[in-house]
Amino acid sequence: MNNVDILVKGLERLGIGVDAEKLEKLIAFKDILLDWNEKINLTSITDEKEVYIKHLIDSATCLKSGMIKAGYKVIDIGTGAGFPGMVIKILKDDISMTLLDSLNKRIIYLEDAAKRLALNQVDIIHGRAEEFGVKQGYRESFDIVLSRAVASLNVLVEYCIPYVKMGGYFLCQKGPSYKEELEEAGKAVEILGGSLERIEEYQLPYSDIIHYILIIKKIKNTPTKYPRKPGKPAASPIK
Repeated sequence: MNNVDILVKGLERLGIGVDAEKLEKLIAFKDILLDWNEKINLTSITDEKEVYIKHLIDSATCLKSGMIKAGYKVIDIGTGAGFPGMVIKILKDDISMTLLDSLNKRIIYLEDAAKRLALNQVDIIHGRAEEFGVKQGYRESFDIVLSRAVASLNVLVEYCIPYVKMGGYFLCQKGPSYKEELEEAGKAVEILGGSLERIEEYQLPYSDIIHYILIIKKIKNTPTKYPRKPGKPAASPIK
């Protein structure tokens, strides 16, 4: 089985079908990622098969949750190399996707990728989560907020929950340490207006890797004092 078959069949195992155009864009995105990775540090994973499984298929598990619907406004906080946001936008082009990252050279790469992939309704923003989380048009404005491998949960919720509109969801991708992180973050989730609805478990196809998605619903408005100023959430997480 070649690597493209692994990508297609791996997505099919998640219940995600890809047509020729989407497959072409996923492969092109992989090529753009690896090309740029020779200039700036985007990923330590450079084997094609591993990129497909650990980046593309892993990102796509967010769609398996069924939470991301047509017409939704979605934001990926700390998108880095574009995971999961860019992959989700390629696979589901009927949503509006915002990609936020604090490193300008990654923004330049993401803009190049979005242009070369001819993606519409993609907003790429250079900034810190704490800065845009207080701004009108961003605060409590998104149906879905995504984040993958950005920070420990007690810090991450302060970055992300302020962006979720009432009744919307924060989908947080985590590894096996999520239980300990949830214990530490429980109070912060509540204070910020969230409520843990459920946890979904996925084994990544063609691997023994188990990943989890924490699905947190916004049930009340985030108090105006959150998020605090840049650096404060990481230095002093809500307890």
